[in-house]
Amino acid sequence: SSCLQEAKPLPIDRNEWEGYFDESGHLAKSQDFISSIILERGLDPSVRSEAWKFLTGYYPWSSSRDERLAVEGMRRKNYESLAKMCDKIQPLLETEHRDFSRVCSFINSDLQRLYTRDAQGQTRVDKKQMEKILLLSYVCNTEAEYQQGFHEMLLLFHLLAEQEHEIYWLFQFFLQKTEHSCVMNIGVGKNLIMLKALIAFMDPTFAKHLEGKGTQVIQSLFPWFSFSFQRVFKSFYDVWRLWEVFLIGKPCRNFQVIVAYTLLQMVRDQILQENMAGDDILMLCGNLVDLDAEQLISEACSTYDRL
Repeated sequence: SSCLQEAKPLPIDRNEWEGYFDESGHLAKSQDFISSIILERGLDPSVRSEAWKFLTGYYPWSSSRDERLAVEGMRRKNYESLAKMCDKIQPLLETEHRDFSRVCSFINSDLQRLYTRDAQGQTRVDKKQMEKILLLSYVCNTEAEYQQGFHEMLLLFHLLAEQEHEIYWLFQFFLQKTEHSCVMNIGVGKNLIMLKALIAFMDPTFAKHLEGKGTQVIQSLFPWFSFSFQRVFKSFYDVWRLWEVFLIGKPCRNFQVIVAYTLLQMVRDQILQENMAGDDILMLCGNLVDLDAEQLISEACSTYDRL
């Protein structure tokens, strides 16, 4: 039986997902039920783009099929108006808003580094479209700053959705829902404080070592939060898998802090045995890549259960 427990549960596929709706297209299952199943099993790629519209708030959970068609039209219209407005005020921003040209050049250099072809050599990414969405995203939310590297996050929405307005809104709603974790000057600092407190509570020995040897270590782990752990995984599917867990808010709010703690626990013993200091610790943490999302989520859930 232990071998059965080890087998990965199959994700929710198209058939099962469609079975959650009644004939008018209303969800026949509760949001809580669906969230619990997603935590446990995840979503199959074939349903992810539709399911994420519920998880991000793009669609209301209580909507019917017809209402969703209306929402779709409204989202498209709103996006087009925003894009028009942005075009109109761009010349003004270029002269009046001192950060605007700096952000434009960040976005530009980010996108230049982005590899846009797939394994078959087909272009899979429209850089012009990505530039437009990143700029619009910044113009509509200047206090969230532009985080260099955001283009990597946007790429995952670009690969998830087909239409430009869908990509824009899914990205916006994701950032809003996770702002406490990935919007630099709003939430990342809070996460680092919570992470420090969690280490002190769960692992005093390790906390003491970090205080003595690696005072700046926790502060320097901010990229984990500002890119929602995108860089620790081996595939986009793993990133989507973790992000959908953040979106459902289960098993708890601020689950991203427990995920960061779980990552640190992977290198904890080596850090203590080798009595490592700041830079070496950070290098070790930076080498945490190619991880498996299922495994990380399940270990982080076990950590949560011990709290």
